[in-house]
Amino acid sequence: MNDELIYLDNNATTRVHPEVCAAMEPFLAGDLYGNPSAGYRFGKQAKQALEQARQQVASLLEAQAEEIVFTSCGTESNHTAIESALRCFPERRHLVITAGEHSAVENPCAVLESRGYRVTRLGLDEQGLIDLEELESVVDSDDTALVSLIWANNETGVLTPIEEAARIVKEKGVLFHSDAVQAVGKLPVSLADCAVSMLSLSGHKLHATKGVGVLYVNRHIRFEPCLLGGGQEGGRRSGTENVAGIAGLGHATGLLQSALAKENHQQHLSRLRDCFEQTVISRVGNVLVNGHCEKRLPNTSNLCFEGVDAEGLLILLDNAGICCSPGSACSTGLVKPSRVLTAMGLSSARARSSVRFSVSMFTTEAEIDRAVDAVEQAILKLRVVLPSNGASVVRNT
Repeated sequence: MNDELIYLDNNATTRVHPEVCAAMEPFLAGDLYGNPSAGYRFGKQAKQALEQARQQVASLLEAQAEEIVFTSCGTESNHTAIESALRCFPERRHLVITAGEHSAVENPCAVLESRGYRVTRLGLDEQGLIDLEELESVVDSDDTALVSLIWANNETGVLTPIEEAARIVKEKGVLFHSDAVQAVGKLPVSLADCAVSMLSLSGHKLHATKGVGVLYVNRHIRFEPCLLGGGQEGGRRSGTENVAGIAGLGHATGLLQSALAKENHQQHLSRLRDCFEQTVISRVGNVLVNGHCEKRLPNTSNLCFEGVDAEGLLILLDNAGICCSPGSACSTGLVKPSRVLTAMGLSSARARSSVRFSVSMFTTEAEIDRAVDAVEQAILKLRVVLPSNGASVVRNT
C-alpha cells in the first residue's frame, strides 16, 4: 500500500489480510484448481477446502456447518433471504425492515412494494435506534413473510438489538433475517441461542476478498433457493463455488475469531476511533457525532462538521491522501442528503456536512495522528473560504 495513503473507509471494504492471500494462492496459481463437484480425488481436494471454510465460518458465528451457504456477496445473500421467505409463504404479502437498511435490502423491498407488497419501515430516533414496541406492533402473524433488520448500520455504526428483536419476531411465527455485513468480524456475533432465521455477511468487509459472501440459514426453517442448476451448496445455491475466495474467507474468519476471543481486536478498533473522534472534536470545534455514541460499532465514527460542505471536505482529504466516505450518497455528481441520517430526523444541512470514518485492524496510531492533522487543516481552510452558511443543525443529545 502507498505509505502516503491513510485508509479510513473500512466500512466500504477492507484490506485483504496477507495470510488470506496465502490461503487462496494454491487455488489460484497452484495445483488445486479442480472442480469441487467432481467425483475424483483431484476435485475432492477442492471440496475439502470448501468444507473446511464452512466449518471456520460456522465456528465464528457459533452455528452449524450445514447452516452455512456460500454466495457471491452480501447483496446476493440479502436478496436470497427475502426471495426465499416470499416463496415459502406466498400467501403473505408483508415485509418489515428499518428506515436505515442498506440499499441491498431497501431497494429490493421498494421494488416489491411497487408490485403490490406491503413494506413497513421501522422508524429511527435521533440516535439511530429502533423502537422494539413498534416492531412488535407491526408484525402480523398471518401476513408478514419476513422481518429484516440490519445488525449494524453501515453509515453510523449504530447497533440494532438483534437478539431481542429476533425473539419478538419468532414468537409471532415469522422468519427473521439480519444483514450483518458490517457487524461480523468487528464484534462477537453468536447464533447459538439466537432466534435469527437467516443472516448475511460479506468477505470483503472482514479482510477477505470481494466476490464471496455467506447466507446463514437456520437448519430448522423452510428455505427455497433462488439459483437453480447443478445443486451446489446442498441444493441451496447452484453454481460452481468460488473455491479460492471461500478458502480465503474461511481463513479470515479464523483470524478474526482468535482476535475477538482475546478482546484486543475490539479494543484496538475502539481506541483508535475514540482517539480520532475526541481529538478532532477538541481541535476543530463545532463537530457533532451522528448516531448513538455507545451503541455502535467499535470502528465507526460519523461526524458532522457544522458549516462545512462534505463534498468539499472529501476532495481536500483525498488530496491529502485520506480515504473516507460522505455521510450522504453521491449520484451523478450531486450530493443528496443521506437517507439514513434524514430518517433519524437530522436536517438535510447536517446530513450534507457529515463524513464517515472507519478504522480496521491495520490502522495505526500514527495514521490517526496524521489523519487528525489533515482534517483540521481541511476544515480550517473550508471555514475560511466558505464561512458558516447558517444552516440549522440539530444537536445530538
